[in-house]
Amino acid sequence: MNETYVEPLVPNDPERNISDLLVDRVRETPDRPLFAVPDGDGWKDKTSREFEDEVIALAKGFVAAGLRPGDKIGFLASTTYRWTLVDFALYYAGVIMVPVYETSSPEQIRWILSDSGSVALMVENDTHHERFAEVRGELPLIGTYWRMDEGALATLIEEGREVEDAEIERRRSLARSSDIATIIYTSGSTGRPKGCVLTHGNFVDTAENAAVALREVIDQPGASTVLFITTAHVFARFMSVLYIRGGVKTGHEPNTKNLVKTLGSFKPTLLLAVPRVFEKVYNSAEQKTQAEGKGAIFQRAAKVAIEYSRREQEGEKIGPLLALQFKLFNKLVYGKLRELMGGRVTYAVSGSAPLGPHLGYFFRGLGVKILEGYGLTETTAPASVNRPGDIQVGTVGPALPGVGIRIASDGEVEIKGVNVFREYWRNAEATEEAFDGEWFRTGDLGALDDQGRLSITGRKKEIIVTAGGKNVSPTMLEDPIRANSIVGQVVVVGDQKPFIAALVTLDPEMLPAWLKTHGQPDDLTLEQAAATPAVREEVQRAIDHANTLVSRAESIREFRILPTEWTEASGHLTPKLSIKRSVIMKDFASAVDDIYAAPGDRTSTIAIG
Repeated sequence: MNETYVEPLVPNDPERNISDLLVDRVRETPDRPLFAVPDGDGWKDKTSREFEDEVIALAKGFVAAGLRPGDKIGFLASTTYRWTLVDFALYYAGVIMVPVYETSSPEQIRWILSDSGSVALMVENDTHHERFAEVRGELPLIGTYWRMDEGALATLIEEGREVEDAEIERRRSLARSSDIATIIYTSGSTGRPKGCVLTHGNFVDTAENAAVALREVIDQPGASTVLFITTAHVFARFMSVLYIRGGVKTGHEPNTKNLVKTLGSFKPTLLLAVPRVFEKVYNSAEQKTQAEGKGAIFQRAAKVAIEYSRREQEGEKIGPLLALQFKLFNKLVYGKLRELMGGRVTYAVSGSAPLGPHLGYFFRGLGVKILEGYGLTETTAPASVNRPGDIQVGTVGPALPGVGIRIASDGEVEIKGVNVFREYWRNAEATEEAFDGEWFRTGDLGALDDQGRLSITGRKKEIIVTAGGKNVSPTMLEDPIRANSIVGQVVVVGDQKPFIAALVTLDPEMLPAWLKTHGQPDDLTLEQAAATPAVREEVQRAIDHANTLVSRAESIREFRILPTEWTEASGHLTPKLSIKRSVIMKDFASAVDDIYAAPGDRTSTIAIG
């Protein structure tokens, strides 16, 4: 199959905008808890009505501050309740938000605010303020500036008390489906970020259709979730809208280091995460059991969960021995892992990068069905997703209702439908290049099976062509290597080179426990660990496993363990934790040169400084 289209289940209403979803929610379930905010060691619920009351009060403040319908305002803050409060208050005031990632550099802040034409900015704290202060002199359009840590929201609410309810209702109703809802700048894994113009219809129509397609997830009794992915990213931003549409109670956790504690107290039924989070959960459990001398039990339990789930999916017979083992490990291992996630999680949505069959089958064996999906900023997040009743691990599912997917002659995935963005802001040339008629060129490579399920095989621009002419997709090797507990990140190299190689970083969070359980000092620095034979052997083991999945010509012959970490702050990862390949290749060019400095088919593991 080269093309598929799923008819929308909910037709477009040209008069509706995002704020209507909240109006509908308040009308249908005014007293249902829609959010929960931290309250000591617990949580305090906020009903749909209470949330809208706060939204209207804050919207009045924005009106009193002089913002006009259609104005653009930058917003730089972490993932908290206040983020969604500000988001919807701006919708009610008729103002267009331009989100800025909280890790953005001063130059990125300058570019996003200037390119978008933002006339105001709100930041959360002193760190954000200092970055903005460096470039404020270059942003003459920014006339109004607020800091939440200095009481900006309370001040705005107080200043807006004289604004009439009727004025907010008028402004709220101005936007139509085709009007701009937000401008989200791409995370910039390549080149300067481009502003994606997303309309109200993109969010409303995609959310309405996704809510029907995922009814079992959204409508389950007591549905609740914790958002910890940055809400500045389209993935969490869209899901926030979907949760309001579906009445899913939402909490927030801006610090992922507190995630286990937060999940334990909030006890969500649904999780939204990128694959790296699921890798962390798996690796942490593996490390913990190894430290307790129960590593072999965990590994056996993992194999049983994976095999049981695989057979279940493929419709193969589950023999009595496997069934007995699964029942035993469910009591000894799986139940404890479910408790780590709060004990009530039944579904999880994974996106932004491939999850991998290993994790998909493992979590399914735990009783957590991961619905892997696919999309980009330009597709308002989701284009496809596995359905609750038909999860096919290894695919990102069929198209959502209202969405079409086709595979071009060169293997590129193209998307059309209710979710596809309008244009790149003030960049007609890039917009024209991005479309083939009504089809958006994603830049990803993939395939459709005979049921219309999509599989992603790599990035078109990232395909490596070796000196021998072999085409290699880096992600096919990188994903299984990154699943190893001590590996932080990995980048496969070898374009126009005689063989494939890799740059590897270590995971500083997982490393100490691994070192301790393998008879090594647990206080080694990254540089010391990179030069430790046991560590090099473990990385080699991960690479050997990845090599079994490809041909010899595609296999990794050599690697370097770098004595550093790639993070958002270092500029090597995007906010959704994807690698910035071009930046890494530039910053670590000497490491790549070192790999290919001597001839031969080598598998050394020399750490570089």
